[in-house]
Formats: sequence, C-alpha cells, structure tokens
Amino acid sequence: MSQNDRSIDAKINDLNKLREQAHKGGGQTRIDQQHGRGKLTARERLVAFMDEGTFQEIDSFVTHRTTDFGLADRQFLGDAVVTGYGKVDGRQVFAFAQDFTVFGGSLSEVVGQKICKVMDMAGKTGCPIVGLNDSGGARIQEGASSLAAYGDIFLRNTLYSGVIPQVSVILGPSAGGAVYSPAITDFIFMVKGIGQMYITGPDVVKAVTGEQVTHEELGGADPHSTRSGVAHFVASSEEACLGDVRRLLGFLPSNNLSDPPKYDAGDIQSDPELRYIVPDESNRPYDVRAVINRIVDELDFMEVQSDYAQNVVVGFARMNGSTVGIIGNQPAYLAGVLDINASSKAARFVRFCDCFNIPLVTLVDVPGFMPGVDQEYGGIIRHGAKLIYAYAEATVPKITVILRKSYGGAYIVMSSKHLRSDINLAWPSSEIAVMGPDGAVNIIYRDEISRSDDPESTRKELVEDYQHRFTNPYTAANRGYIDDVIDPAETRMRIIDALDMLASKRETLPAKKHGNIPL
Repeated sequence: MSQNDRSIDAKINDLNKLREQAHKGGGQTRIDQQHGRGKLTARERLVAFMDEGTFQEIDSFVTHRTTDFGLADRQFLGDAVVTGYGKVDGRQVFAFAQDFTVFGGSLSEVVGQKICKVMDMAGKTGCPIVGLNDSGGARIQEGASSLAAYGDIFLRNTLYSGVIPQVSVILGPSAGGAVYSPAITDFIFMVKGIGQMYITGPDVVKAVTGEQVTHEELGGADPHSTRSGVAHFVASSEEACLGDVRRLLGFLPSNNLSDPPKYDAGDIQSDPELRYIVPDESNRPYDVRAVINRIVDELDFMEVQSDYAQNVVVGFARMNGSTVGIIGNQPAYLAGVLDINASSKAARFVRFCDCFNIPLVTLVDVPGFMPGVDQEYGGIIRHGAKLIYAYAEATVPKITVILRKSYGGAYIVMSSKHLRSDINLAWPSSEIAVMGPDGAVNIIYRDEISRSDDPESTRKELVEDYQHRFTNPYTAANRGYIDDVIDPAETRMRIIDALDMLASKRETLPAKKHGNIPL
C-alpha cells in the first residue's frame, strides 16, 4: 500500500468519524431522552418517511457561529436541523427535520440557512417540501439573527406557495414564531400527545388572562383539529402520521406544472344503490361520505380537516385513476348549512386544488347559510364571500352534482353555473329555489292561507304545487343552469365522462397582479 493510499484511508476514516458524530446530534443522553418521550430522532424520522435507502443528507457538517453565552464550547455538527432529499413512492421529495436533541431544536442563523437551502432546492427542481417540526422556537442566545432566519423561511413559504406542495408535520413543540411557517404551508399534520402549536405558552396565558391551561389543552392536536382549524390531519403515532403524509403526496403533483400520478382505474359501471342513499324527505339527514365512497375509485377518499367544520366535507380521491378534489355539504351535521368555518375550510381547499391543477367535484345539498347574531358579528358575509371568490377564480375543471336541496345564496356559492362551473348535473329529486317550499309558500300565499276554511290543508296543497312548478331541477335545466338531470346510478360514469371531456380545458383570468380575496 502506497503512502497516498494510506493517506486516503485515513481521511476516509476521519470522514466516517465526523459523520458518526453528526448522526449523534446532541449526544446519546439527549437521544435517550427523546426516545423516553416516545419520540423519534430527526434522522430516524427522515429515514422512516423516505423510501428505504433513498435519503441523502446535505449540510451535515454545518455548525452554529455564536460564541456568546458559552456556546463556543457547544458545537454540534449539523446544528439543530437535518436536511436532505430522497424518494417517496419513487418520486423526489425534499425535507428537513428539526433536531430536538440539539438546543431543543431551536432556530439559529445557520439552521435557518440550512432550511432555506433545501427549500430553494425544492423550488428549483419542482418537488414537494416536507418539514418535520420539533422546536422550542427562536434561539434566544442569537437574538435578532434567529428572528431574521424565521423571516427568510416565511418568505420562501410565501414565494413557493402554489408552486410546489408544502407540508408541515408537528412532532413536538412548535412555539412562538415557529408556528407561522407551518401556518403558511398547504397542510399541517399533528401527532396526538406530542405535537403542540401555540404563540404563547401556558405560563404567559395565565399571567395575562388568569386562565390555567396545559400545553395540550392550549395547542395540542385536539383543539387544533376541532376548534381552531389549524391542523388538517391528526394521527395517533409518528409512524402512522408519516404514512399519512406519504399517502397525501400520492394524490398531489410534484409542482404546479405537472399532473398528479395516475393509477389504474376502478370499476366505471352504474351503481343503483346511489338511488336510495339520499332520503326523499328534505329534512332527513344522511352522510354525504356514503355518496362519495360510491363514486370514487376503490373507496379511497382522504378527507381533509375531518373533525373541523363538519358541515362540509373536503378531501382527495381518484376517479378513473386521476386525482380529484371533492367538496360536499354534509346533511348529517347542522343539516349541511354553510357557516363561517365551513366557508373558510372549503374556500382554502378549492384554492389549493386550483393551484395544482386538480379538478373539483362538488356535491350539493345545502339549505342556505347559518342564521344568527354570532354568525353575522363573526363575519359570515366576509367568510362566505371567500368561497364565492375561490370557486369563481378557479380555472380547473369544475363539475357539480346537486343531490337534494340547493337553496338561496348557497345555491350560487356551491359551484353554480354562474361561477363558471363547467358541468352542472342534478338528481331528479333535487330542489333549486330561493328558499324551501314551506317557507316560500308561507310568505307568498300568507293571505290566501289565512282566509282558508282549512289553512293547513290549503298550505299543504300550495306547497305541493310550488314544489311541482318551481323547485324541481327541470326549471333550472330549462334555463341552462343545469346541464342535465341524471339517474343517480349514473353519477360516477357521468362525472368521469365530464372529466375526460374537460381534460384539455383552458381558461384564463383577466390580466392583473393578483386579486383581493376578502380575507
């Protein structure tokens, strides 16, 4: 062996030692503490998330630059984040995982630079970026430098919004400024028991308001998936959560110029069972997901925000092998009425699908908007306008099926022909009107009913006449607002035919910098 060979072997040996040091993060004691909390380490998470053997780390030798507060003697290779790229189901994905074993995963100047680098690589190559968050917030010892790092990340979240899918996974604390990067991204996943998001912790809340709450009550998965609407998906374990992220990415394109993966199609036959899912009585509830599951491929529907604003159901599915976004009123919850939260939830989902060329299928059974002082004071006008704006602005293929009720302003809002929906279908039993027939008759024929010898019988006859003449779908079809009235059994076939017809659709918006959605 030559001297040169021995020199190379020594350098490789040194390299392997440095890599081993980097892989230990904050040291074995910190790793054991992380495991003791029931949490994986940053590298364990990335390896579990990516296809086996595909994760490639970058910037593993970077260290922080701060010498104050005794940090000069506390150098950790890679600092408090692990970054890199790999494959998910064979498709390229970039990711970063905050390392809680190093300074509690706190954001330093170089941590911010590492995250920004991998985000820029994702943007340049047109690939999704996934952030695995586990951080106590800004590194106090670095002052303004750590705050500036947050700003650099927020900027990239904004610039790449609508360009590449951005997914945040909350696998520990995400406090203070750390919550705003996830908030800008497209989807947030949280794990029960370990994921937490809040601006100010329980101590600050108690000092300011006197309220005493735990970290979990303040910012855990339950409040954010049911009350605030911040979290889109919740899982019971890290492994299940990372599997859900992989599943979501399978529905999405890599970027706004590509299409989602296409799979073998399911059965495209008619389904007579659809004729009997929706009750004839307009006030009887049913679960719209029973309709969704019968029209999508292989019963594979990934619902988004399933525990928030449950009066509207949104999520991803495939029809004839291609991804679609589904929005449906939910009669099983608040009769499917549109309120503040449902409007915002649906609007955000519509806009995401439009960003990434995912066709929209809207299933309508809506009695109107939620009445009440709380709704008016809370801004139902403004929030309802978001949904109008989102549907009207969307240029992807839009297909609407009216299942039963479609009343008042909610008829217009739910992807009506008047908001540039492409194909609008209705089931024979559907009703389209300014309001329900009972309410309409009570107003229009009030005097006639009051003068009748048998007011209740008269009212019933007038309701039946009103339904026959005005609320049936053929009246709207006569004016071209409905393209066809269909047998419910043919719903899946007709939607797939429409999607195929609209595959080459091209529609543009008036030239402008951007619109001003009513936020």
